[in-house]
Amino acid sequence: MESAIPFDDIFGDVRNLALFLDLDGTLIDIAPTPSGALPPAELAGLLRSLSLGLQGAVAILSGRTIAAIDGLLAPLQLRAAGAHGSEIRDDEAGAIRDVAPALTPAFIEEVRSLADLDPGVWVEPKGAALAVHYRLAEHCGPEVERRLRAMLPAALEVRPGRMVVELVDRNTSKGAALQGFMRRPPFDGRQPVMIGDDVGDLAAFAAAEDLGGRGLRVGGEFFDSNAAEFSGTAEVRRWLAQLADRISSAQGSGGASFSSIPPWIPI
Repeated sequence: MESAIPFDDIFGDVRNLALFLDLDGTLIDIAPTPSGALPPAELAGLLRSLSLGLQGAVAILSGRTIAAIDGLLAPLQLRAAGAHGSEIRDDEAGAIRDVAPALTPAFIEEVRSLADLDPGVWVEPKGAALAVHYRLAEHCGPEVERRLRAMLPAALEVRPGRMVVELVDRNTSKGAALQGFMRRPPFDGRQPVMIGDDVGDLAAFAAAEDLGGRGLRVGGEFFDSNAAEFSGTAEVRRWLAQLADRISSAQGSGGASFSSIPPWIPI
């Protein structure tokens, strides 16, 4: 880490933040397969505390479906954008709306043929999106991407990630989802902060910064840890816990002073 900036110089009144959080690689560790991911026991409670402190202005922006997000954070059901913005939940525990049309069964079956490359290649349909994972067969990555590009429908685009290649509607992204949330309560008028670890988070970083906020990177396979704001998921969770304490202190003291969180964030 090259330097440190006083916390208040970045964010001002922490009670006015809008938090947008990636899930895998940001809040929970990457697992060999998506089903193997294990959220820390305290994570749902931490996110609930942040949501209460920010009057609901917390959303998960993930490549996972919203149903999968809910499964990892149960019983919590935050506002969320799933499958890279292909589906949205505007209210906590509210209805999920589709932003893009579902992929056809015939196309999904065509993509499933990629599993013949290696037993470690795994195809995950996500409604309007689709992911091909190769973490257990890293040597297949270039061929997976080549074949996906060859069969790509005009409405979709290829988005490579951490040992995964995803097919997503061209008109959806985490950035578009963040912009949509920021136009509506309880996010509108707040300062957006997006935390993420992968290429799919870049659009959300740009959207947050365009709206006067910040994009904070988590080191790993995509962002070099020496250039990122956080070295890994544990550091993100610690920082969020400190932020929750600081928001609570601000609400109790009128924001005059804070002592429960170190007054800096590394950059």
